[in-house]
Amino acid sequence: MKLSFMVLLVAASLPVLAQKSATTAKTASGVLEGVVEPSGIRSFKGVPFAQPPVGELRWKEPQPVKAWTGVRKADEFGAKPMQLNVFGDMNSRSKSMGEDCLYLNVWTPAKSGKEKLPVLVYFYGGGWVAGDGSEPRYDGESMAQKGIVAVTVNYRLGVFGYMSHPEFSKESGHNASGNYGYLDQREALRWVKQNIAAFGGDPNQVTIAGESAGSCSVSAQMASPLSKGLFHRAIGESGSLLAMPMLPPVSLADAEKAGVRFGESLGATTLAQLRALPADQLLKASGKPGVMQWTPVVDGYFFPKSPLAAFEAGEQVKVPLLVGWNSQEMGYQFLLGKEQPTVAAYTQAVEKRFGDRAAEVLKLYAATDDQSAEQAATDLASDGFLSYCTWKWADLHSKTGGSQPVYRYYYSRPRPAMRPEMGNASAGLAGGVVRDGAAKKADIPKGAVHSAEIEYAMGNLATNQVYDWTPDDYKVSKVMQEFFANFIKTGNPNGAGVPAWTPIKGNTVSVMHIDVNTRQEPEQNRGRYLFWDSKK
Repeated sequence: MKLSFMVLLVAASLPVLAQKSATTAKTASGVLEGVVEPSGIRSFKGVPFAQPPVGELRWKEPQPVKAWTGVRKADEFGAKPMQLNVFGDMNSRSKSMGEDCLYLNVWTPAKSGKEKLPVLVYFYGGGWVAGDGSEPRYDGESMAQKGIVAVTVNYRLGVFGYMSHPEFSKESGHNASGNYGYLDQREALRWVKQNIAAFGGDPNQVTIAGESAGSCSVSAQMASPLSKGLFHRAIGESGSLLAMPMLPPVSLADAEKAGVRFGESLGATTLAQLRALPADQLLKASGKPGVMQWTPVVDGYFFPKSPLAAFEAGEQVKVPLLVGWNSQEMGYQFLLGKEQPTVAAYTQAVEKRFGDRAAEVLKLYAATDDQSAEQAATDLASDGFLSYCTWKWADLHSKTGGSQPVYRYYYSRPRPAMRPEMGNASAGLAGGVVRDGAAKKADIPKGAVHSAEIEYAMGNLATNQVYDWTPDDYKVSKVMQEFFANFIKTGNPNGAGVPAWTPIKGNTVSVMHIDVNTRQEPEQNRGRYLFWDSKK
């Protein structure tokens, strides 16, 4: 009887022991203990991939993470990077914010370190001044259920991630400063190369992806010689650093001058004085009107030359690329301001903006009545915002990327109406909602606004409780996520259950239109992008 009881006791404990064993992973720096999600996916959150960039490490290239002893808990997201409430609509699951922010998160379906599954590393958007890897829309559990090890990465933002200064450059050992956020991403990729096998991932099958600033970050990693060998496929959603009209890369000299001016405005003229400033003071000062936007720097180290020049010379990392943009990246208001979208108002705005080339613009973006004027203004604003620079990325990589395929998409599924319980809220540019009791509820956009595709592509509609998702939305998400998952696994989005997708072949450009009726069509409106090309 006693023996039988002991046998039953041991048998009952085996599932618990197995589950506990399944939540651990041994990295080069130490053992991590994550959690098993109800789906069976293992997650490891708040994993350090570099030393905290604080004190003497503020405005320095990230340093490899130090080893620890024992088992480190990895069941909560790490602190999000220092940031102001810029967009008012981001949804972070991090419990804190701070300079000590260099953490990543891993979701894996693997039960051991021997499975060699493809890996996705996703960089968040937010204009280089906001965002973090804990946002639900980037959650990797759904991708992990597709047989992929998914990783989200924090990187430094704003003044902490992109400020240059002569003294920073002097102590760097490379005569370079700025681009710390991009260097953080690269350090995370080095960590993945070294450690992802412990989570069942294949370090030789890594896809980097991102949206908006995250998409620009993907183009940055492709343009930098420092990142060669760290990834093998790339996905860009709405944005690149190639010919970007909004925040073009600047020279190191100009960036250093801006940094000196910023330091002087705070009474800090030396490196020691700058590092002694409280992080909150730096953050608050960086958000004041008139302070420069911290932009990518052609620093001679991470970027030996501008990203555009690197791609033109065929010096980029040559990998398969899947890239595209949304149908309404920017609203007509960006061009017309408070004016209603009439033909007269649109024509006047174009003439003011483009001068002696206005007639050419009005032909390319034609408006014959007020309804078409709204669409023309939306298209023009969207192209000037992010569509053109994304097109340029695809176009150049197809020409100078060797034999690597380039797949282009155009995403046009509008989000549905918000759920009634959202009340008086409007969609924000960063993907969430802005509440303003004094404002009228915004109209439902006619097209797919900036960032609208993220939850669809990552299979995370259910994590967003703002919108009243329909069966059609889940249909679009299923197809788009399948495209992404296929590409992450093979470098080719084609597969069972999705429309055939042809890569760019010379001057023959096919575009996958992703909507309820997803289909491939020949490229349209090439003349628009050639016009923007000719403005350079």
